[in-house]
Amino acid sequence: MTSLSEIAEIVIGVDTHVHTHSAAAVDARTGGVLGELTVEATPRGYQALVDFADAHSQLRAWAVEGTGGHGAGLSRLLARRYELVVELDRPERARRRHGAKSDPLDAIRAAREALSRAKLGTPRSAGQRQALSVLLAARRSAVQAGTDAQRQLFSLVIAAPEQLRARFRGRKLAAMVRLAARLRISPRWDAETATTARVLRDLARRALTLGSEATRHEKDILAIVRSWRPDLLTQPGIGPIVAATVLCAWSHPGRVRSEAAFAMLAGAAPIPASSGQTTTRHRLNRYGDRQLNRALHTAVLARLRYDPTTQAYTQRRTSESKTPARSNAASSGTSPETSTGSSKTHPSPLDIHRSVHSSIRQDLIPTDAPIAKVPGERPYPTACAYFASWWSSPPSGISRSVTVSVAGESTAVDRWEAGRRGTPSAVAAPDPIPP
Repeated sequence: MTSLSEIAEIVIGVDTHVHTHSAAAVDARTGGVLGELTVEATPRGYQALVDFADAHSQLRAWAVEGTGGHGAGLSRLLARRYELVVELDRPERARRRHGAKSDPLDAIRAAREALSRAKLGTPRSAGQRQALSVLLAARRSAVQAGTDAQRQLFSLVIAAPEQLRARFRGRKLAAMVRLAARLRISPRWDAETATTARVLRDLARRALTLGSEATRHEKDILAIVRSWRPDLLTQPGIGPIVAATVLCAWSHPGRVRSEAAFAMLAGAAPIPASSGQTTTRHRLNRYGDRQLNRALHTAVLARLRYDPTTQAYTQRRTSESKTPARSNAASSGTSPETSTGSSKTHPSPLDIHRSVHSSIRQDLIPTDAPIAKVPGERPYPTACAYFASWWSSPPSGISRSVTVSVAGESTAVDRWEAGRRGTPSAVAAPDPIPP
């Protein structure tokens, strides 16, 4: 499908808010406004929007902003009626003349933007995916709040009166939390000591409660993943949280068009940054679903530590010095990551683990998806080869340099890195993905 105008007579743009929804009917051929309506965000209001659309045409499409947020109720109603719904999560706003802005104008812009887009997104599915999304959000909040409570407890212990601090000296943080949860307030203590002990006890009990809540959510997540896609859990480095994050982003068959679309969704596809005669420059992708990007990063770290095949592959790639950083170090006698004369070289984590996408997205992408093509590169028919994330604290032996590899292809970002360091742009094609 290249345009909504090929399959619909009108497009209903909807600007969603907490209490009201504003809709505008736009002619799919001319872009003219046929009507506007603002209703309350209630079941009666949703039905009024359907009646409003019925009055104009039965051959229609809906462009709804925030189908997973303010527009969730309307999206569920439209899904039950088998309406064609296009998701506009982050609309590319047109320039507003004289700063004009209102909910009806935003609805009109949503409809016209849907008409202008060549590729349209579908809303995420409900059911198991939505249940996973809710559990992931609750667990993430519990983990974050519990971590904050432990940090606060540790800081208070450091500055606590000696009578309290002596009890915690030499203990790990987990032991501190368990000890603080059992503190008793002595009537002989002064106000500072008694108050500090009371706060330490409250923080410790809060951290333990939130930890138990996070564990309960993780068990529920594991049960849903096992009933939905148990095959993901058999992949190395894939646990219930990573699998749930991938499933929430993927949602349902057909939503992700190709491996290249999956890479862009995960923020793992390099962004072309060519200029003039330099045509192989790329930069990291800071966009996309950052939770999905983090899940893939977690899978890489787990494989680095526990997967024998990945560890053997890491050692082989390190010994062969295949990456541009190692080639530069071999030619200059120094490592580009250090200022000393050491010739120690470091593998690129992304070049080492270009097989991660292939394992994670197994059976997630339709097999009949068209072959993707990177601008300025040859098509790649093999597994998804993009994986890019910034390593804020790389483990020992891993450099901060970022490389994106294409299975069986010459790597675009390798050539960018080589060009940036003044080496020839042509590099040898990487070895096939390890089994």
